[in-house]
Amino acid sequence: MENARPPWARRCGGPVWERWAAVPPGEAPGRYGSRLPWLSTLVVTLVVAVGSGFAGHDQPGRVPLDSLGRALLVAGGALLLFRRRSPRTVVIGTAAVVAGYLAAGYPYGPVFLILALAAFSAVVAGHRTVAWCALGGVWLVHVVAAHWLYRWLPPPHDGPAPWAQELLVIAWVVAVVALSELVRVRRERLAEAAAERAAAERRRADEERLRIARELHDVLAHSISVINVQAGVGLALLDSDPEQARSALTTIKDASKEALGEVRQVLGALRTPGDAPRSPAPGLDRLPELTEQARSAGLTVDVTTEGTPATLPPGTDLAAFRIVQEALTNVVRHSGSRTARVLLRHTPGALEIRVDDDGPATAGAGEPGGGNGLVGMRERAAALGGTVEAGPRPDGGFRVRARIPLAGPGTVDRDPGADTVTPTATEEES
Repeated sequence: MENARPPWARRCGGPVWERWAAVPPGEAPGRYGSRLPWLSTLVVTLVVAVGSGFAGHDQPGRVPLDSLGRALLVAGGALLLFRRRSPRTVVIGTAAVVAGYLAAGYPYGPVFLILALAAFSAVVAGHRTVAWCALGGVWLVHVVAAHWLYRWLPPPHDGPAPWAQELLVIAWVVAVVALSELVRVRRERLAEAAAERAAAERRRADEERLRIARELHDVLAHSISVINVQAGVGLALLDSDPEQARSALTTIKDASKEALGEVRQVLGALRTPGDAPRSPAPGLDRLPELTEQARSAGLTVDVTTEGTPATLPPGTDLAAFRIVQEALTNVVRHSGSRTARVLLRHTPGALEIRVDDDGPATAGAGEPGGGNGLVGMRERAAALGGTVEAGPRPDGGFRVRARIPLAGPGTVDRDPGADTVTPTATEEES
């Protein structure tokens, strides 16, 4: 028995799986499958050789086991060494050995173990038809030899075998096939379960990577937009109004410090998996801070709240904050308007967010290679069962409208009477 066990054997457990293992269907022989099963083959060969000798004492009508019979038993056992590498060849070879053994009139007994093990390995490896044909072929040889050709085959003066004996042979064949099929099905289910687990792990990794990418984009896009605007102001006023330039530099320092803190928090979660964040995730309670940063970039933000604010789940609170942040970042970067209006509508089943600006879009809004701001907003909302719509308003300007259900994904429908904006191919996103 080999020391190394394949993964499926470790999951199923038990030495039986090691003794009777074959290369899984569709799997190339690897480190485990390429090793020859010396120990198990030696044990089976010894059991067959010794057991057949004892079986001959109880069957005086059969040919005593001689050197040719022992050679056939050893040859059949030797073929089992390659049952994992070439299961089809081995099951055909062992079938020929067993058929020759029976036709020569040697005693019945453990010789069938050789064929059973070869057929088992072939079925488990996926070569069911070859295994069935090998078993059926040996049975036909036995029927022909025992009932029609017994006059010309050893032992001499032998009579026809009783037909009831064939029922035992058929029962043996059915048992071998049934056990082999059971193991094959079990193997396939284990492989499917392993593939499903691997796919689920890949999906979770992809989702986490997208989440981190959205966080970094939202943090950096907003902060760098503020820094870019204030840097331009500082450069323009450096000589004519040093005090105003100093104020712009102070805003740059504050925005960069905040951005570094949030980036450090996101990257810290990657370095220490499983640890809780050291600082709470941002939410709508930081909206005044966000609007103040926008004002420092020259954007006047008017925030209106409708309905009774409720305590939002952390994921919903973070998504709402990031959607507002990204919408204001788009206004700063892409809109000619210096005024934005934020509406937060709290309803019993959903949180609605609407961010409007009067436009028009600046010349840089249509530059190729834009970012993924709107895509990130939609992904955040979709993860919570919500929607995001963005595009030009009929009366000019631009609107971002989000609806996030509070009772779980798919439980809150969009308000059919609410005004909507159809997304266009020229969405302004950072």
